[in-house]
Amino acid sequence: MAVLFNDILTKGVRAGKIPAQTDDARKWYRNTAKGYGRVTEKQLFGKRSDKDRMTARPLLGGMYMYEYMAKHRDTLPYYDRLPLIFPYKKVKGGFYGLNLHYIDLKSRAKLMDALYDTANNKKYDETTRLKISYKILDGAAKYKAFKPCVKRYLTSQVQSKFLYIFPSEWDIALFLPTERFTGASKTKVFSDSRKMM
Repeated sequence: MAVLFNDILTKGVRAGKIPAQTDDARKWYRNTAKGYGRVTEKQLFGKRSDKDRMTARPLLGGMYMYEYMAKHRDTLPYYDRLPLIFPYKKVKGGFYGLNLHYIDLKSRAKLMDALYDTANNKKYDETTRLKISYKILDGAAKYKAFKPCVKRYLTSQVQSKFLYIFPSEWDIALFLPTERFTGASKTKVFSDSRKMM
């Protein structure tokens, strides 16, 4: 994964696009990532160069990807096996997070643009976190796309370590085709999510 991110970041920097700093740069990174084909689990979790990104415990407000097997998968209409999340609240046995895979790319971009306003700093380095809560998200119209993204995850059902996504890579991860829905197509998931919004 680091190789993929580095490739896109290098192209962007050469094109004068500083990650996360301007609307133009965000659009460039998102469109570039969208052009990539399917990213495999091996690409995400199998590289030795990515071992320093892997963690057993995600920090609130950071972005992570991981493998997940829903506990009640037999009764759920669908779930995402590779969530892309911002965890925002710890609870007994797990955490709540925003899984951005549950909304279409246009809604993802709008929500992420609004979420940037909650960042604790504008460095977009390892110190940058989103300062979000359900109350904050529910209290402003600019976050309206968040509701279908709110999911509770059980740590007992996590099937891998958490892959940390650096803040400079958020816009790349946002548009990479990594969602893995079981039980329904992403078209069906996005349609259901639009109804929730």
